[in-house]
Amino acid sequence: MTTSAIPLFSAEAGHSKGVQRFAWSVLVYNVAVILWGSIVRATGSGAGCGEHWPLCNGTVIQHSPRIETIIELTHRAMSGVALIAMLALVAWTFAATAKRHIARTWVVAAAVLTFNEALLGALLVLLGKVAHDQSASRAVYLSLHLANTLLLLASLALTAHFLSRTMGFMRGVVEHRSFGIATVGLVATLFVGVSGSLAALGDTLFPAASLSAALAQDFSSKSAWLLRIRWIHPMMAVIAGAFICWLIFTSAWRGRNRKLAIGVVCLLGLQYLLGAADIFLLAPTWMQIVHLLGADVLWIALVVLTARLCVVPIGCTEGLCRV
Repeated sequence: MTTSAIPLFSAEAGHSKGVQRFAWSVLVYNVAVILWGSIVRATGSGAGCGEHWPLCNGTVIQHSPRIETIIELTHRAMSGVALIAMLALVAWTFAATAKRHIARTWVVAAAVLTFNEALLGALLVLLGKVAHDQSASRAVYLSLHLANTLLLLASLALTAHFLSRTMGFMRGVVEHRSFGIATVGLVATLFVGVSGSLAALGDTLFPAASLSAALAQDFSSKSAWLLRIRWIHPMMAVIAGAFICWLIFTSAWRGRNRKLAIGVVCLLGLQYLLGAADIFLLAPTWMQIVHLLGADVLWIALVVLTARLCVVPIGCTEGLCRV
């Protein structure tokens, strides 16, 4: 048997549709949790439960809660469900897969990042880095929180992706191609997301009355530092977007990944439109949520496309096999 035939015979299998659907469902649910967390930040509801965690205002039952308390408490409840779902996904993945299955690695990474997500969220509350806090340390914690969130989504997406593969999902029968340059694209996109979270924080803490006033804030020496660095986000978005387009047009525009590649480019263009709308509309809460949703979907699609391009069965060619 030739080496190129190994993936077709030793790495083909059909996984339970149930665990596949559950993995994708956990990913979608975590996106919903992230969007609600953005509502918490945009509405200044992070202090809705006071500096108490995991209890809200030091109690379990809330009597006549404020709207901020309801928003924050809902986010905590959703996060708790996400943690339970994550543990269930770990157990189901290990029960449904063989020892060297790649999905096992990513589901463990997702579980670790889920606990880290809870820790960072708790620190934001306990240290008072919420609501109208303008300290530099809040920006640091927020950046770490957002980076961890994107890595969590990436791990969940890869878990679901490798569970859904029909071949090329076992360590030892796959090879890595163009991994370095693809990683650069993912890291650049990650930094765009982090800079976007800081720009959104600046929009929340220092709302502008008009577009001209917002632009003046960006370049005024008297403005808060969060406003003076707001321009970094669109600049990084353009650079990262150009790099992603170059990567796609040179590596994925033809062949079995063409549809997903086209989807990534369309999502990228949509994000530019949403970003421009966010600026011209002076970043209303609903627009920030839509923009974040687009960013999450783009990130997930880009991660899956990278996995398709970079982790393939040994000897696999465009016309030989599909993952």
